[in-house]
Formats: sequence, structure tokens, C-alpha cells
Amino acid sequence: MRNRLLALGLAVLAAVAIAPPATAAPAAKTALGTLPAPTGRSQVGTASLRLVDEAREDPWVPGRKRELMVSAWYPTRDAGRIPVAPQMQPAAAAHFDTFAGPENYGVPSGTADWASVRTSGHLDAAVARSGRLPVILFSPGAVDPRTFGTTDVEDLASRGYLVITIDHTYEASEVAFPGGRLETSRLREILAQTTDITALLTKIVAVRVADTRFVLDALGQLAHGHNPDADDRRLPSGLIGAPDLARVGMYGHSGGGFTALQTMHDDGRIKAAANLDGQLSYGPEDDGTALSTVASDGLNRPFLLIGSAPGGDHTKRPSWRALWNNSHGLRIDRTLPGSGHGSLTDAEALLPRLAAQGALPADVVTKHIGAADPATTIATQRAWLASFFDQTLRSR
Repeated sequence: MRNRLLALGLAVLAAVAIAPPATAAPAAKTALGTLPAPTGRSQVGTASLRLVDEAREDPWVPGRKRELMVSAWYPTRDAGRIPVAPQMQPAAAAHFDTFAGPENYGVPSGTADWASVRTSGHLDAAVARSGRLPVILFSPGAVDPRTFGTTDVEDLASRGYLVITIDHTYEASEVAFPGGRLETSRLREILAQTTDITALLTKIVAVRVADTRFVLDALGQLAHGHNPDADDRRLPSGLIGAPDLARVGMYGHSGGGFTALQTMHDDGRIKAAANLDGQLSYGPEDDGTALSTVASDGLNRPFLLIGSAPGGDHTKRPSWRALWNNSHGLRIDRTLPGSGHGSLTDAEALLPRLAAQGALPADVVTKHIGAADPATTIATQRAWLASFFDQTLRSR
């Protein structure tokens, strides 16, 4: 069910957010997942920041200011003795364990040790740079946390980019804040109070775009020598002043891919964007109705479309076809052979390893990520993203 709806992009919310959390299994969490090492020349550093938009009330929880968690991923050197970051904080991993069940990624609760997964990002390591770094923003798929796209994020950082990953609070399955506070998705109760799914999906994208533009504002502070962290936490050496605001790109998966292209349409600060399998219309089906303005207006800046095998390219998707036909300039469309919608997330790396340890059946893995060789699929999408951003942000 989820795989079919996710292939339609944001329509996943109609199924996922309503689904109740999986019941914890009595078995011990013994299956361990591993993320692939990045392939660039540099080691990778990472740091998290809490951002508060004092000018905006939270659209999901009235009475609160909009509050986001973001992570910076960047090149570093000589960081071997600095600990690497976990993919998820302990509280977030415990909650994700209930989210990753049959209705989502097919991993029964209690069978995988999500908290044990480590990234290649060295915590708060100094930024290695001789000048400013080109910036790439990342927005995850609908309901997914920002941590579930680490495979591609780390690879881009190892190639010399400053990558900023964004959690969309109260939509994401969970967001870990400093001090152990965890904020979980409110979409389940919101969906229970509405019958107008199209209006809700429209609001979700609008909120995501506003989140992204606020993060761009925060990067402006960072570029001009100011610390945008709401707690004024000490940032890694070299991070302040690092962003090159003349070279900003964005990409995302599913709803995050929609967010990337829509934000580029709405905000000229983004120079190039990539959409990984994300629908560009607000209806429950991609049938050419309820088109977004990015699809109906088109773009005059470079964009990349990467489709999973079930979804295909712009000739098979009405909202992609509208974008393609209405746009001018560099347009690239690729399809990952033998892939599934989850292939463009960390599921491509993690699910096969978990299945090999008995955490889930092989047919469930195929349902979510297809039958292609995971190493080939990961290498291909990494190469396509790096090539696109090298061309559009570095003129290579």
C-alpha cells in the first residue's frame, strides 16, 4: 500500500499518517544496518543546529514559533579520532522503530537496531575549505526524517559541498531536539479532522517551501559571520562564513523532490534542483489535475528528474510532463533500472542488510527497493546527483 502511494509522491500521507504505529515485537533487536562509505576525496564532518523562525507561528501547532532541526554536512580532514555521528539519536531511533513497520518500510518493530547505525560524519569536526563552499539543501520524503537520506548526503559532502538537511517538524515521523526532546508527527490527528486531502497536501508543500526559505535566510546569517543557532551553540571551526550563497542547489526525495522544485520556482536563490521520484501535483493520483505552479509555469533554471522504475520518466507522469513541456533551459530526466520508490532513500542500503539477518523477508525488500543490485543503484544515483550539481553549481 505505502509503496504504491509513495510512487505518487505526497499522496503517501493519506495512507501513512493514518496508519497506527506497529506493535513492538518481543524479539531482541539484533539486526544491524550499515550505510555505505562516501566516495569523494574528503572525510565528512557534521553538526546539527536548532533554528527558530520568530516571525512565523507554527502552522501545525498554533501558539508556538516555527522550530526546525537541520544538519550541516561538509568536507573535513584529519578527523579520524573524532567520533562519528549516529544516523539517528536514541529517542528518534526508538520512535522510528515503530514507524518503519509493515505500513512503511516493512521492518517489524523490535527486529532492527536503528540506534546502532553510524554515519561517516565526524561530529563537529572542523570544516576543510580554502574559500566558500557551494551549498545543497536536502528535503526528505513525506513523513520521513531528514536522517533517512544520509547515503547521498554524505557522498555530496565528501565531494566538497556544504549539504544542509531539513526536518519538517510535526510532519516528519519524529524530530530530535537538544536536551532529549522529541516531537512526533501530528498528521495522523490532522487527517482525522479533514476530508479535503488536496487542500492538506497543498498546505504541506507550502509549509515545506516556507521552511526551506527560512533555512536559506539562516544560511545568509551564517555566510555573513553570524551564528543562526537558536541556542547559540558553538559551531565547528570554519562553518561560519562557509556558505557560498551564489551557488545554492537543492534536491529531495518524493515530497522532498516536490519541495525542491517548488522552492526553486518560488525563490531565485536556488540555482538548480533535483527531484527524486516526487509527484508535482496535489491530487491523490498524478493524472494531470491539481498541478502545482512549478509544473504549470515551468522553470528557467536547470533541473534533474530521477524516477524509480515503477514511476518512469516524464513521458509517463502527467505532472512531470507538464513541467518538462513548460520549462526552458537544461532539463535532465533519468530512471533507475530495476529500482523501487525506496531506492532513493537509505532503505536501499539498509533493507537488504536487515533482510540478510532475518529482520524481514526478501520479497518485502523487493517491494520497496526493487530487484536491482543495491551497490549499483546507490553508485548510479550518487553519480547522477554529483554530476548534475558539479555542472550547474561548479561549471564542471
